Amino acid sequence: MSTVEGPSEALSPEPTEPVRPTPTPPETPPAPPRGRRRWARWVLGGVLVLGVGTAAATYAGLPDAGPLVKENPKTTALIEQRASEAREAGRKPRRRQQWVPLSAVSKPAVDAVLISEDASFYLHDGVDTVELARAVGQAVEEGKLGRGASTLTQQLAKNLWLSTDRSLFRKLKELVLAHRLEEALTKQRILTLYLNVVEWGNGVYGIEAAAREHFGVSASQLSVAQGAVLAAMLPSPRKRSPASGSRALWKHAHRVVDALKTYKRISAAQAEGAHAEVDRLLGRAPADGGGADDAEDDSP
Repeated sequence: MSTVEGPSEALSPEPTEPVRPTPTPPETPPAPPRGRRRWARWVLGGVLVLGVGTAAATYAGLPDAGPLVKENPKTTALIEQRASEAREAGRKPRRRQQWVPLSAVSKPAVDAVLISEDASFYLHDGVDTVELARAVGQAVEEGKLGRGASTLTQQLAKNLWLSTDRSLFRKLKELVLAHRLEEALTKQRILTLYLNVVEWGNGVYGIEAAAREHFGVSASQLSVAQGAVLAAMLPSPRKRSPASGSRALWKHAHRVVDALKTYKRISAAQAEGAHAEVDRLLGRAPADGGGADDAEDDSP
């Protein structure tokens, strides 16, 4: 007897994955000869040694601040640079300078300079790291170093020993020298040196010469307004003289007076009187628009 089988179900073939070609590994460049690798290491090591050696030699060759503890410098790098510039232009170098102790400078004038140039002077060790970081970021964006972030100590270092160029190398030396000044000198001594060497016009150095040159008084007699005007000159001392008609000088002097009031160095009544005196000194009424603002910094 035969058995009848039912129709068998059609079986679908199992799916198969497409065959992918085996990736070819990237060709490995042949290793440089052992002699060439050794030569490259020697070159790199030599560059590093040379860089470290140059930095060490530069550091060792920078001036020592120790003698300034008791001695006043007979000249400065800035004074010599200005004298050289004058001779190159066929002019006789001009120098007006008279050393005075800090006690011989009026307190409002000292406060005006500190608030305008370095309000954190007594709080830092020569470098304001917050302002320096901000200035570095700005320099990266603009592709050049600006004037900002220099503390009063850094400005003193530059005036005493360095040039006015704005290279990164000069800035690094300025930072090292500022640290040396802070290590060797008291804050009062640093401030005294600064006030006696900083430039305050063509051939005018120090606050005593500046007071006599611009206002016909001694540094001890400087008023709040006169101190504010001198402080406002410092970003560009050869352009912003009281006789120049500089609108930037006028604006900055008024800001200094406002800052003195904000920091409670003067009363509201003193500030009101100082604002009026600034207008008289600079020959400009408060509503006078004047001309275009001066550049914010002096040309080197």
